[in-house]
Amino acid sequence: MKIVHVITSIDPDSGGPQAVVMRLAAAQANLGHDVRVVSQADDRTLARVARLGAAIPGFAQVVWHILPPPGVVEAILCLKARPFLTQILADTQHVHLHGVWEPILACAAAIAARNGVPYCVCPAGMLDTWSLAQKPWRKRLALAMGCRRMLDGAAFLHALNHDEVKLMRPLHLKAPAEIIPNGIFVEEFERLPSTADFPALIGLPVERRFVLFLSRLHYKKGLDLLANAFQLVARQCPDVDLVVAGPDGGAEDDFRDLVRRFGLERRVFMVGPIYGETKLQAFVSAACFCLPSRQEGFSIAITEALACGTPVVISDACHFPEVATAGAGAVVSLDPMDIAKAMIDVLLHPLAATAMGYNGRRLVFENYTWPRIAHRTLGLYEAYRPAAASIGLTAANDSCS
Repeated sequence: MKIVHVITSIDPDSGGPQAVVMRLAAAQANLGHDVRVVSQADDRTLARVARLGAAIPGFAQVVWHILPPPGVVEAILCLKARPFLTQILADTQHVHLHGVWEPILACAAAIAARNGVPYCVCPAGMLDTWSLAQKPWRKRLALAMGCRRMLDGAAFLHALNHDEVKLMRPLHLKAPAEIIPNGIFVEEFERLPSTADFPALIGLPVERRFVLFLSRLHYKKGLDLLANAFQLVARQCPDVDLVVAGPDGGAEDDFRDLVRRFGLERRVFMVGPIYGETKLQAFVSAACFCLPSRQEGFSIAITEALACGTPVVISDACHFPEVATAGAGAVVSLDPMDIAKAMIDVLLHPLAATAMGYNGRRLVFENYTWPRIAHRTLGLYEAYRPAAASIGLTAANDSCS
């Protein structure tokens, strides 16, 4: 099967969907399929993607079709993207769109529909009630200008969890929703680095422990909530610091202001974005991972923390209740007091925290792996294949037997 994934940007600093596309495409290619990715990137971004992809099983088998970063006119009208997509999608069996609001996605959907090619859309949480409330007039306009047509014309909507399905219902979209979570490659997490490597890298004394936040520094990730919670943790746990890792998404300055206001400058380490082996070192060294996000689809960072055996404290807006069910960590409200209490509970009970880490690793290894998820996507592609295409495929298989 020829599968084409379309995502506007493949820049690793842009967040989880980029990491998802890299790994889902690789997992599908590993199963013997012709998998392509269409995106927009400059040479520097492509070089970074190639370096990170070297550790992903099957990544080298994925074919990349890259357009240069668009200007304003190209981003809106897709004058270069349209013929580019028309050529690539000509003999495709399924198109997988990642995102909602960018015109290139609606353009790809229109071309696929014209060619009778089924496509699905992964909104990645962009259509839940919290997300739609951010700059709502822009999103209402985008829906009216073509995004709703794209969504309604999809074979199915790729939802990341049960909550996302419920939170999209107020839009009354015509396409059915199918749940496909994110995951990990077991190969990336079987042999973990030493717990001593990362503290040494950032100059953290060996007797100090730390809570890790790893994500984009964006308002929705709850950095302000984390700062308020950590000031309480710092009082109860004098040997614990906070490490904040990730690219700035607009909230870094406000977070630094809170750190100064609370007098935590010596207790908070801002290390910027980290990837690959350094990211794994950070996860395995952390006493606790915390993501008090206001909105998530299916966080790659949480999944990777669990795979590293690190207990997690996450908000209920992360839509990952399985963490609490499996005993892998705490799922809390967006109240800083609740966040702090959960972190302190993990930090003051190391034996229970170790058990949480074991439970989290088992949860991910048994339920959230990319090969398993790739099989799920392929089954759905086939299930939603137009009847005529399915008959033709069966006839072709019969003639070859």
